[in-house]
Amino acid sequence: MSDTTGLTVAITGPTGTFGAGLVQLLEADERVGRIVGVARSPFDPASRGWTSMEYRQGDVRDPAALRDAFEGVDVVVHLAFLITGNADPAMLRAVNVDGTLEAFRAAAAAGADRFVYASSVAAYGFHADNPPAIGEDWPVRAADRLFYARDKAETDRCLQEAARAHPGTALYQVRPTIVVGPDALGAKDLPAPLPALLAAAGRLGGLLGARPGRLPVPVPVLAPTLQLQFVHADDVGDALRRCVVGDGPPGAYNLAGEGVVGLDEVLREVGAYPVPVPDRLLRTAARATARLPMPPTLQWVEAAAAPPIVDTTRAREELGWKPRWTGLEALRDTLDPGFTPAALSR
Repeated sequence: MSDTTGLTVAITGPTGTFGAGLVQLLEADERVGRIVGVARSPFDPASRGWTSMEYRQGDVRDPAALRDAFEGVDVVVHLAFLITGNADPAMLRAVNVDGTLEAFRAAAAAGADRFVYASSVAAYGFHADNPPAIGEDWPVRAADRLFYARDKAETDRCLQEAARAHPGTALYQVRPTIVVGPDALGAKDLPAPLPALLAAAGRLGGLLGARPGRLPVPVPVLAPTLQLQFVHADDVGDALRRCVVGDGPPGAYNLAGEGVVGLDEVLREVGAYPVPVPDRLLRTAARATARLPMPPTLQWVEAAAAPPIVDTTRAREELGWKPRWTGLEALRDTLDPGFTPAALSR
């Protein structure tokens, strides 16, 4: 992109976990002149303090609405995706897979230079033969049961095929690990039952006078030797911004904060007492449970079988992205908003 002055950027799903932070970054960037927010439900950008955004009502399953919303845009950022599993399976796929492809086609038809898509490391699946540090060249593979990971893997593959058919619209895919932060609690990729545990710690700690984000008394919790990566929602927003206005090449980019955090560390952070158990027991139980008939929301148990650990070298070298929060710092800011990471305290 040779001249980014006055870019017009359309964002689907701007009011979600990633959208809120991204809009603020884009509004502060002099290279962006106008932002179009596309959402199914009405909202007032001014009520959120957004001064450069225009609201357009549109459903990602409606090609005509997308064409109208994307008219004259330079970049489309696609964030709309169902993650809670409250909808029926047909609806989930219609929005997540078909809706994303409709958004890309509409962006290409509008002549957009770039299409930026918020994917996930869940696209790699929770497979025992995943490498210990997955690079972006590792194939995306559907999870056995988890709808979210299955949809992410299929969408990533389909988008890459669509991008080859429309070379005028460069495809950027960011694949964050477990996304945390004050506004992202339980919102993305948290292996069950972590969302419930973190939420309970936050509520009980506040009610009973304990430090924010901590359980008032130690609770024993089984803790296999599970390794996790966290990334702060603010750092994901920065990576998305770099995909919109930066000079990095199109492609897929893994995102994770520095360091790998053990499940025992997570439990100690919330005031629980980790009880060591062989990780083989958890993986076996997670896979066995995932095979049972269950509503989409409970399918997240499969994520505990083998959480992907990724290499972020490409994002650092080609996007110039450097997370301000380590994985552990990002988790602490989730539990106790206002925590200052080392990178910001200097």
